[in-house]
Amino acid sequence: MTIRSFQGKAPQLGDRAFVDPSAVVIGDVVIGADSSVWPLVTIRGDMHRIRIGARTSVQDGSVLHITHAGPFNPDGFALTIGDDVTIGHKALLHGCTVGSRILIGMGTIVMDGAVIEDEVILGAGSLVPPGKVLKSGHLYVGSPAKEARALTEKELGFFRYTAANYVKLKDQHVAELKGG
Repeated sequence: MTIRSFQGKAPQLGDRAFVDPSAVVIGDVVIGADSSVWPLVTIRGDMHRIRIGARTSVQDGSVLHITHAGPFNPDGFALTIGDDVTIGHKALLHGCTVGSRILIGMGTIVMDGAVIEDEVILGAGSLVPPGKVLKSGHLYVGSPAKEARALTEKELGFFRYTAANYVKLKDQHVAELKGG
């Protein structure tokens, strides 16, 4: 795995966090306990901070980046992701805020300043434009993402199940990599 500091800021991994050997994590990044970063993921905290909560899974090929501070955005946007989040394959999250207990579908793009509140499912291939707020308890789909319906009780239970499932899978990968 490539974990490297940038301008004096080194990534920090929580207890039992897993970063696949082919992933890249750079700079001001904190990854929470039992979280997993899968093959070919890029997490670049080079010009602002990235915070990833506990039991969050960042799946294959995803890119996590920030919005730097500059003349068009004086403060920039950090990237903040809560607990029990599943980020599907090849998702792109850029300078946004993602709450807890969320499923971000494969190939989804979430842009600068967007906010995804807790307990949201974002369908595969969706686009969340800059500054948009997705309200808690709903399914959103499309480009741009639009509210489709309220989540069911079964779907609300899915978040913790899938987070626990990825913790288990992560532990299996760690054991294999250690030769056990």
